[in-house]
Amino acid sequence: MYDFIEGNIEKISPTHVVLENNGLGYIMAISIVTYEKIKSQKQARVFTDLVFKIENQGPVGMVLYGFAEPEEREMFRLLTSVSGVGNNTGMLMLSSLDAEGLASAIMNGNVGLLKSIKGIGEKTAQRIVLELRDKVGGKKMKGGATMLSPGVSDNITEALSALTTLGYNKANAEKALIKVSENGKLTLTVEELIRNSLKIL
Repeated sequence: MYDFIEGNIEKISPTHVVLENNGLGYIMAISIVTYEKIKSQKQARVFTDLVFKIENQGPVGMVLYGFAEPEEREMFRLLTSVSGVGNNTGMLMLSSLDAEGLASAIMNGNVGLLKSIKGIGEKTAQRIVLELRDKVGGKKMKGGATMLSPGVSDNITEALSALTTLGYNKANAEKALIKVSENGKLTLTVEELIRNSLKIL
């Protein structure tokens, strides 16, 4: 229905963005990678995927997912085509590894890396590799996000908010962030904080 939406960024968080276009506000679920790429912009073009929520074999609503790059959207579609990988899990995977990183893990059969992501067990990780290896093998993925570094404390606060939004216990997330930042001594981006924390949560 929509290929992309371009407009003013009215509101943005590590998990959602609201784009205003011709008087309409479009709310889209986004990954950490997309957030890092567009958070400093006033306007953005976001590639979209409209997904129907199904319950009891009938549609009950719609969710609009947004991606800074078409390659990330393509990876989301590939991941969610695999049995056992839902839309939320697909977005969590794209927040843990960018599209290029996921493609590399799949092509190299790195089941250990895939199953380190929350919600991905060994069987699902093996299924992802088996079903998608040939599909991603011929695709060239762009590099990761250009990451900005405001203040360390601001980044930790932002990363904590994202992790709790993703469903992690706040106290455990705080401990992980303190550990990966070496008690605030390391200057890490929000994306780096979240990714490193996800490895130990």
